[in-house]
Amino acid sequence: MSPAVVPPVGARIRQARLERGRSLRALAREVGVSASLVSQIETGKSQPSVSTLYAITTALGISVESLFDARASSPVVGAGTPASLPHALAAFAADPGRRIGPLAVAGERETLELDSGVRWERLGRVPGADVDFLLVTYRPGGSSAGSGGLMRHGGTEYGYLTSGELILTLGFDEYTVRPGDAVCFESTTPHRYRNDGEVPAVGVWFVSGDVQ
Repeated sequence: MSPAVVPPVGARIRQARLERGRSLRALAREVGVSASLVSQIETGKSQPSVSTLYAITTALGISVESLFDARASSPVVGAGTPASLPHALAAFAADPGRRIGPLAVAGERETLELDSGVRWERLGRVPGADVDFLLVTYRPGGSSAGSGGLMRHGGTEYGYLTSGELILTLGFDEYTVRPGDAVCFESTTPHRYRNDGEVPAVGVWFVSGDVQ
């Protein structure tokens, strides 16, 4: 089976920007990129890097997870504290169509192809639960920040590498992550992943407490 159609990430970013009355130039200044790059991302002519995607969603106050939603709902996430388990269960009952799972079949999951050789595949979703559950692939030469800089964003990051090898730069430290290794850190710590190897690096990642 073919993967699910990639949702219109750029269109959702543009929708959120317009809802906030933010100009292209204003958003670009806040993110630290050119207005032309933001325009290309919104029109689908360019894909953001992981770091740029997090910077844009942080600036707009939306969650990265919401960009996967292929439905026609707004990506804007209301302010407030992370949802409790009862709240998540209530959301299930209220709108089961927004649930992904309990079984997410291989080959049918939604994916995001990002710049710098990175692919995210959404493994599941519980409405109201504040977590990104992803299968992450870094192709040879791929990195989370195309510019070579470090990124930071809200949340706590948990990762488990199943194949390949990643170099994690975390603050002033550098770690080699191999199959079977796991990582866990506050995502506000400046960090970057890169694949210096000759084979894809694949792992399962959770980012909890995403942008609200």
